[in-house]
Amino acid sequence: MPRRTIMTIYGTRPEAIKVAPVIRALQAHAGFESRTVVTGQHREMLDQVNELFGIVPDHDLDVFAHGQTLNGLMSKVFDRIDPVLVAEAPDAVVVQGDTSTVAAASIAAFYRQIPVVHIEAGLRSGNIHSPFPEEANRRLTSQTTALHLAPTSTAFDNLVREAIDPSTIAVTGNTVIDALLHTVDQDIPFRDARLLACEREGRPVLLVTTHRRENWGGAMEGVGRALRRIALRYPEYQVVLPVHRNPIVREAVLPYLDGLDNVLVTEPMAYGEFTRLMARSSIVLTDSGGVQEEAPSLGKPVLVMRDNTERPEAVTAGTVKLIGTSEERIVAEVSGLIDDPAAYAAMSNAVNPYGDGRAADRSVAAIADLFGLGDRLPDFSAG
Repeated sequence: MPRRTIMTIYGTRPEAIKVAPVIRALQAHAGFESRTVVTGQHREMLDQVNELFGIVPDHDLDVFAHGQTLNGLMSKVFDRIDPVLVAEAPDAVVVQGDTSTVAAASIAAFYRQIPVVHIEAGLRSGNIHSPFPEEANRRLTSQTTALHLAPTSTAFDNLVREAIDPSTIAVTGNTVIDALLHTVDQDIPFRDARLLACEREGRPVLLVTTHRRENWGGAMEGVGRALRRIALRYPEYQVVLPVHRNPIVREAVLPYLDGLDNVLVTEPMAYGEFTRLMARSSIVLTDSGGVQEEAPSLGKPVLVMRDNTERPEAVTAGTVKLIGTSEERIVAEVSGLIDDPAAYAAMSNAVNPYGDGRAADRSVAAIADLFGLGDRLPDFSAG
């Protein structure tokens, strides 16, 4: 039987992290020929992850441009991916998550009648405008997908409620846990001398990430003000902010952090170093989706600067708390964890509702089942 060509298309650092374990598993499977396409929606951060996992893309669409609109980005992906689909004629296209790359690539594959496999299918916030544009992107992708790789039973239920055929859904766990466990085991050191010094000193760390488009403007300025107040109130804490490259983010947050000795602003960190920083942090304050999954696996309390989440499992487990973007609420919630050891202990109980490190194996087994090359593995269960 000829090998089936499976093309994985991705464009951002979070996508790269989550597809890397699947790509490696596809490469190891005798029935598949793995092809990889990067759109370059992120650039340097994407390249760092590919290097970490030893992935050399077969095609690079290089769509990144400073200041381009979402429509401009989508049109570039459509225009540049179609000739690749025609030339390679893959048997299936794999996409991950909810970026503009995912939406455009899945629709382009559908138009070419190529089956779409969606990693991390079924996440829903319930509000099409938040997160924006991710919630719309993942809903659109579900409509073109032949095989839905849902990370949790909650995601499975979301898809079934939308009339997706349950036989087309496999519950795999989240591949980010596979990637996280692989990377933490490598014990990758910091390259930034300031982080090395912080590690030697053993000071408690408040790790902060913020970048979401719906928080741009006044809300993000409020984040900056809140961080200043926290840093002044708790001088024993080291606040570490790997700041997003987007100038809108930097202009909103950084002016409030000038002159604070216990605030360390870094450039975006390579994934290996970022996982090390998460593991050594005391509290994580973020608006990221992936960090909501990763940090609880390391036993870290996570305060999420959003009003809703498509990842409710850790909220239910008590290791993640939605706090919105109000300056007062951010200060109060961080202070509560620092001042109340019982509250901190309750949230830092290591609960991993997202995976067991075998999501890639389940994903590739489900793809093999799609083509009659093997059987699915039992669904992941957090219980």
